[in-house]
Amino acid sequence: MDSGLYAAYTGLLSRTQALDTAANNLANAGTSGFRAQRDYFRGVLAGGIDQDLTTASQVGQAVNGFGVLGGDRLDFSQGQMETTGNPLDLALQGSGFFAIQTANGIRYTRDGGFTRSPAGVLETSMGEPVLDVKMQPITIPTGTIHVSADGTVSVSTQDGSAIAGQVGVFDFADETALTAEGTNTFNANGTKPIAGAATVQQGALENSNESAIQGTMQMVLVERQAEMMQRALRVFDNDFDKAATEDLPRV
Repeated sequence: MDSGLYAAYTGLLSRTQALDTAANNLANAGTSGFRAQRDYFRGVLAGGIDQDLTTASQVGQAVNGFGVLGGDRLDFSQGQMETTGNPLDLALQGSGFFAIQTANGIRYTRDGGFTRSPAGVLETSMGEPVLDVKMQPITIPTGTIHVSADGTVSVSTQDGSAIAGQVGVFDFADETALTAEGTNTFNANGTKPIAGAATVQQGALENSNESAIQGTMQMVLVERQAEMMQRALRVFDNDFDKAATEDLPRV
């Protein structure tokens, strides 16, 4: 009976946490550059069934056969491209990130919905400068803007064409070092970036890698699983406990 109670409880706990993750993914299905979070599972306690029985935790042995939610991992798979025609909308095809200067330091994003400030600085919709390959802001003069696949920004004017800079594309040997901040910005937590292999596509944005259909189906699935665990807990709490306290003493 205790084994079943542990299973139902840990199942409900993991599904409740997974429900929060699914809701956040669905809410950002329309956010450019958003990376969905996926659940992973682990044992309940350290000192479980794979340790020496003389030293292992007895509680761990009892409940480690049931998985609970270990946390969330960012899914860095590619999102679909959407053509916008805006010359300052940039999308990344492949693995990599843009670097931006925020009030909290350098952060990374795949949201390439950039604008040109009145001073000519390439920046995000939040007014944060986009950085070049040397981690410096990029100033773009007035003119017709062209961005090549490697991020080189050239501007054509009546006086000719000139290169304004190169948008930096960075990557990480271990993407698990990145943590999400907000909806589509990532903190490298001190990990040094390397040159990214992604190509830059001008006049397009990368959509979220979580579709509304996929997110809705996941929400419904997790809700049903949570309801099943709730019903199981009620069975153990009400019916089994009643039998244990009322019927067993008569035996």
